[in-house]
Amino acid sequence: MAKEKKSKSDSKKAKLAEKKQKQEKKAQKKEKAKSSKLDASDAEDVDLDAVLAEYKKAQEEFVKITETVSEVPPKSRSSSTFLASPSNSNQLLLFGGETWNGALANFYNDLNIYYTDRDEWHCVTSPNAPLPRSGHAWCRGGNQKDSVFLFGGEFSSPKQGTFYHYNDFWRLEPSTREWSRIDIKGKSPPARSGHRMTYYKNYIILFGGFQDTSNQTKYLNDLWLYDTQNYFWHSPTLPTAQLKPDARSSFTFLPHEQGAVLFGGYSRVKATISANKSAKGASQGQRNILKPMVHQDCFFLRITQPPADSAPNTPPNVRWEKRKKPTNTPNPTRAGATMAYHKGRGILFGGVYDVEQSEEGMDSEFFNQLYAWNIERNRFFPLALRKARVQKKAPPSEQRVGRRGRAQANEEELLKQLAALQAGSSVEDADTMDIDVKAGKKPEEPENPTREMPVSMELPHPRFNAQLAVQDDVLFLYGGTYEAKDREYTFDDLYAIDLGKMDGCKQIFKREDDTWVGSDDEDDEGEDDEDEDEDEEDEESDLEMPDEGPEALMSPSKRKKKQVDEVSVADSASTEGSSIGDDESEADTVATTVDDGLPHPRPFESLRDFFLRTSNEWQEILMTSLRWKGIQPESMTVKEIKAKAFELSEEKWWDCREEITALEDEQEAAGIGEVVSLADKGESGAGGAGRRR
Repeated sequence: MAKEKKSKSDSKKAKLAEKKQKQEKKAQKKEKAKSSKLDASDAEDVDLDAVLAEYKKAQEEFVKITETVSEVPPKSRSSSTFLASPSNSNQLLLFGGETWNGALANFYNDLNIYYTDRDEWHCVTSPNAPLPRSGHAWCRGGNQKDSVFLFGGEFSSPKQGTFYHYNDFWRLEPSTREWSRIDIKGKSPPARSGHRMTYYKNYIILFGGFQDTSNQTKYLNDLWLYDTQNYFWHSPTLPTAQLKPDARSSFTFLPHEQGAVLFGGYSRVKATISANKSAKGASQGQRNILKPMVHQDCFFLRITQPPADSAPNTPPNVRWEKRKKPTNTPNPTRAGATMAYHKGRGILFGGVYDVEQSEEGMDSEFFNQLYAWNIERNRFFPLALRKARVQKKAPPSEQRVGRRGRAQANEEELLKQLAALQAGSSVEDADTMDIDVKAGKKPEEPENPTREMPVSMELPHPRFNAQLAVQDDVLFLYGGTYEAKDREYTFDDLYAIDLGKMDGCKQIFKREDDTWVGSDDEDDEGEDDEDEDEDEEDEESDLEMPDEGPEALMSPSKRKKKQVDEVSVADSASTEGSSIGDDESEADTVATTVDDGLPHPRPFESLRDFFLRTSNEWQEILMTSLRWKGIQPESMTVKEIKAKAFELSEEKWWDCREEITALEDEQEAAGIGEVVSLADKGESGAGGAGRRR
């Protein structure tokens, strides 16, 4: 017995030493992260013009346009632009974008080209490329089929303390990789990001977007047309009574043979809510907020070109026409669902649906569904992958059909007869001879070995703001964003789907996102959670130290390892049955604990799991109590509120230990050793649903 106790104490010492070493590593990592943040300090008065001037000076050092083969795909990024090259059917263009690792933002201005026929990435550097940006828009040039036009975007300081919006206009020649800035005399669109562009004949059409100021985010609904033949911008003055789209960003804007079509989008609208929900009547007060709004309306932009004999600078006639809401729209409504144009329809993928819960965050459901929007019928159709049909091989006698097959058979028969004569045999013996038909032909040159890419019958991981491009009936899907708890994942992958066959999703490349650093608060919370886990393990080991015979193996502390977030219906039924069978005195004690209006722990639920399940309720109870005492909860930080709420939950958990232990013993006697909730079973197939932002 003494040896067992000694071995247990040694293992406890080893655990403590391991814990101390782990804490030292955490401290070093935290210090390193802090030092890196201090090195990249980002004061609110940082001069972005000076930063951009440095970028421009470094860029001018490139003497000429150079294109180099990249050994690896470009760095992961979001809010970039992705387009099928209008001058080469084997090339995809990727420009700009940003990355956010939880602490610092990084912007790009590299032009990357993916060769679909070679499976190669090329990086283009130019002395005259646009400065680093994200949230910009570009489109092909309509009747100028070999050009791409780009406008606007945004740039920020590393910690996103200050923002800068561009209003520059660029033209890219994909065949020569040459950028040229277009300087316009007269009116031009103001600076913005999050807008969309499309084309119609000799016009580039621009609509919407937003501007970030120090005080607010202003969404735009102005319309601009650029004439690629006469080189001027035109903002049509629309009649006041004419219906037109509300201000928005991140919408769908697709070309049409008579103009363009617009669908969806995202904005924030002013709304009034009660300032103090716990109060009653007029004492609640009101406050103004900006409420997120996902648009579901659809508009058609009809453009009528001026007569042929009109002056060169005559603008076209423009009119917005509101259409009915598309039939069979994806449900629930989702933001960040991107769409690419393909043969009179839009191909839509992904999106996110946010359910706002509290001021701390929101639950979000992410999607990876694929839809086709038929523009003329104004209807959405779901697209699903299907396995390719396996064609049965015909027998050799049936394979040769047609004139070519008969000619090949005659050729083989003549060669056999010639070989029989040369061997001195009769012509009748020719059928028994074996000949090599390909002997006289030149050997075919081996083709370049192509890399095998995995093909899946499942669509890529749920995400929003993925970049889509269609080239030769093939949909290419690049990147996107996914959020889990307080972390933002920027996908670093590229997929291809044949829209004609729909026979699978080909993974061109995929890399894991290892750039996330996070903020100090996240690090502290993560460390606190891990420390709580370790402290609980230490408590369990302390309870296991005394030798109490066979009953010690079934102690509540050991059974506590079998924990889940929620308890199934069977658990609640057994709890009710056990309380009915108790005597009056025990029933009274149960009533005082369960009916006090406070969250109640469940059998086999640890203190940590209990707090995770009821954290929001305890925080509401704490804030209500503080208001009764005349203390404003807004004066406390989120971390302080969580700490106080944890103390309340801990007090409740220990007060109920005797009762919960009795319930655990009764359930164990009834053969219920582990209670699994239905919600937990369904969570494995949720596919990213219900994650906290």
